[in-house]
Amino acid sequence: MLAQIVLFDGFDLLDALAPYEVFVAANAFTEGELDVELVTAEGARMVPSGMTGLEIKASGKLDPIRAQIVLIPGAAGDVVGDGPDSVPAILAQAAETALTPLVQQSLGQPDTLIATVCGGSLILAMGGLLKHRHAVTHHLGMEVLAATGAVPIAARVVQDGNLITGGGVTSGLDVALYIVEQQLGPRIAHAVEQLFEYERRGVTWRAEGLIPVSGAAQPSSHVTPSANDKETSIASSNAAIFDGTWKVTISTPIGKQNVLFQISTKDGLVNGTATQDEERVEFVNPIITGNRMMWSQRITKPMSLELKFDVTINGNTMVGIAKAGLLPRSKVEGTRMA
Repeated sequence: MLAQIVLFDGFDLLDALAPYEVFVAANAFTEGELDVELVTAEGARMVPSGMTGLEIKASGKLDPIRAQIVLIPGAAGDVVGDGPDSVPAILAQAAETALTPLVQQSLGQPDTLIATVCGGSLILAMGGLLKHRHAVTHHLGMEVLAATGAVPIAARVVQDGNLITGGGVTSGLDVALYIVEQQLGPRIAHAVEQLFEYERRGVTWRAEGLIPVSGAAQPSSHVTPSANDKETSIASSNAAIFDGTWKVTISTPIGKQNVLFQISTKDGLVNGTATQDEERVEFVNPIITGNRMMWSQRITKPMSLELKFDVTINGNTMVGIAKAGLLPRSKVEGTRMA
């Protein structure tokens, strides 16, 4: 059995190396039943980790055909701010690499187990791979996870089919031990726990068994607005000032996105759509107050997210922000074309 741990520029050392040590120990206890490799989406190279840039050597390329276990760590960087060294920016950059299509191939193979630690699940989610899948990430990223269409579960480790996700940084130990127990048996997992003097924490959440009666006991999840929310009563009498076609630029941490907004108001209702390339989506729950308009909408570029917009207009000029959870806010600027 082969486990490949996928490194990328800015990866978190503990996210990757804690599972690596667990797998190596399990391999020793079984006399070679679990090989483990450090790889990248591009191939063999030195990979700088986050924060200090300490480099770790990756021996090869992620191979969805060879690997029965694929593990993706999270990132280490600035927790606040929206610079290139911030955790959200590092994760987004990783999602834009060849990592996403390679993991997508692995996810499509039922016999391949995909695991993530901490922000690793956000890389998959930003790439549009976790829509409607139960998952967990670092507690600071749960709102972002929901914004991508995944179903966030407040648990230490979550399994949904061939996907296993872990919460904060140290959950890498729990994820790896759970995988060892699944694949090699509880006696091997227990032997590794004894070696490390560490006991796996908490119950692994799975969508199985009875559902708790108490609403307070239910895991947190994200509810997507219904289609009926796409039109909302206008709160101001001068809402028609938004009518028209708007050429808009959304400046994200990983590049500018050009979008066309179509906005119309009629019979006390506001309707809006956004078009980017061949994709056209409707505004959800648009609300206008004075010269301010707020709504949400799902996008797939540069990543799969549900963004919340808050803009104001002055004549034929639109300015504002778009935000998804704790991801850095993106600047919105537009001009009316017609």
